Amino acid sequence: MVSQRLVSGKMVAAFAICVSALSSFSHSAFALEDTVNPELFDKMEYRFIGPYRGGRSVAVTGVEGNTNLYFMGTAGGGVWKTENAGLSWKAISDKTFKVGSIGAIAVAPSDPNVIYVGTGEGPIRGVTTSHGKGVYKSTDGGETWKLVGLDKRGQIPKIRIHPTNPDIAWAAVQGNIWGPNEARGIFKTIDGGETWQHVLKVNADTGAADLAIDPSNPRILYASMWHHGRTPWFIKSGGEGGGLYKSTDGGESWDKLEKGLPKLIGKVGVDIAASNPKRLYAIVEAEEGGVYRSDDAGKSWSLMNGDNILKARAWYYNHIKVDPNDENTLYVMNVQLHKSIDGGKTFETVSLPHGDTHDMWINPENSLNMINANDGGATVTFDGGESWSSIYNQPTAQFYRVITDNLNPYYVYGGQQDNSTMATPSQTWGDGMGIEDQFAVGGGESAHIAFNPADPTLIYATTINGTLTEYNRDTGLTRPIMPYPEYVFGRNARDQKYRTNWNAPVVVSKHDPDTVYYGTQMILKTTDRGVNWQEISPDLTRNEPEKQGLNGGPITNEQAGAEYYNTVFYIAESAVNKGELWVGADDGKLHITRDEGKNWKDVTPHKKKRRSML
Repeated sequence: MVSQRLVSGKMVAAFAICVSALSSFSHSAFALEDTVNPELFDKMEYRFIGPYRGGRSVAVTGVEGNTNLYFMGTAGGGVWKTENAGLSWKAISDKTFKVGSIGAIAVAPSDPNVIYVGTGEGPIRGVTTSHGKGVYKSTDGGETWKLVGLDKRGQIPKIRIHPTNPDIAWAAVQGNIWGPNEARGIFKTIDGGETWQHVLKVNADTGAADLAIDPSNPRILYASMWHHGRTPWFIKSGGEGGGLYKSTDGGESWDKLEKGLPKLIGKVGVDIAASNPKRLYAIVEAEEGGVYRSDDAGKSWSLMNGDNILKARAWYYNHIKVDPNDENTLYVMNVQLHKSIDGGKTFETVSLPHGDTHDMWINPENSLNMINANDGGATVTFDGGESWSSIYNQPTAQFYRVITDNLNPYYVYGGQQDNSTMATPSQTWGDGMGIEDQFAVGGGESAHIAFNPADPTLIYATTINGTLTEYNRDTGLTRPIMPYPEYVFGRNARDQKYRTNWNAPVVVSKHDPDTVYYGTQMILKTTDRGVNWQEISPDLTRNEPEKQGLNGGPITNEQAGAEYYNTVFYIAESAVNKGELWVGADDGKLHITRDEGKNWKDVTPHKKKRRSML
């Protein structure tokens, strides 16, 4: 693969690593008491240093009649447009949008200049998910945008537009991530977004997760309503009011569809076979869940395939797309992309450049032409998935955090969501920077990275589920140094010897680079590169066992590790006083030691009783 090179000039990309033009300055060059004249920074600009490696996208669409034109909505980088079928992408929302999280993109079938975008992605991760702030509309193909309402409604995962009147549109509002709210459901506009009517409302815990419109009769719509909620330690999916609803009057009234469907339903994806609108498919989260099919426009349903791989981790996936030209061909989006050609009875996987799939558009004029959205970005195919466009041309990566060393040129290190760690130089002696100049340093996507900034030969990096590694820059070898290796997936946090956050912290001492600190529910210390570990603190969290059990329910458990709670979230070492550590936990506890763990003091500023949001 030919890498894309970066050249000098004004290049700005959301959620890419940016550095100052005065790149020769190091933060360690100034003593704590020094100050810098702010006027020195007035003329400084940011320059883009990469990487060109795509980040999560959950919303894509093509434009009928133009096989080169596609739009992508990213989890943190706004809206992007390609006019050459994915060979290159251009950011088109940065100047207007107030948030970078995109949940839905819809192009008007009757006028491709009219585009509606819903902000706030649907997969409500406990980390790396940003809130939504309304619907934006363009009437010039994405050149300019206007906020047209629903700006206090939270996440908006789907928008549908009337096939002949671009002023009529429906928005599926999932709602606020962290608590019940009445402003959830289906909203409709008949004046191009000037006003919105709340046409389907179930209850404060139930929002809209998906929406489908009958292409032969726009009065007929199907909505997926999702009873859900989240706390840092639990994802709730399923409950009263959840399920499928149908309207036959353009959304003015709705009936719940129940015959043949499970009683307790979580998240549902729904789609219509354009070639036969009486044929519907739904991917249903339930104890008896899976791919359901209706051949009578939703009156009754039959389970076609209950394989768990199709509905696993439903809160993050559970989307379905039907080939507009073949009622028996459909795709289910989950970790992998699954395809059926026999009406949902059997499935095979379709290869993609990246996994964790979320959205698809299939060209009504040519079913071999599709675009897929996944955790690696957006990618286009013209041969039914045999080959796809690159994801190494999209500077949309989500980096959890970054750290720099003191080399010249200095390097920037970080962990990319659903990808690897990466070290990239701030500049090179050649004509730019490409992927050949960048390398992984162990750990993984959610890494804290630590090293001696003057000599970053040994690099320590964390990632999910307690993983901790040492990377040797001289040899290129990575060595696991978990203090207590044990299996994490599927186990309760309270049953682990060490509870670790999805973002477990690691710190190399500023005073002694042989000393490494690692955070679990306590602080661990090693002075021999992880061969031996010493516990230097008690449990520094609230240690609430009731919040350390199953991380999901009532239908699907969630034990990937992101909801592990009562864990150390951050470690800060004093640059002045050796042995002084400040430690913050994800539950709000704050402690300090001034003798490297011999004594600890609770300095939590507020101790107000907190109320559960579920």
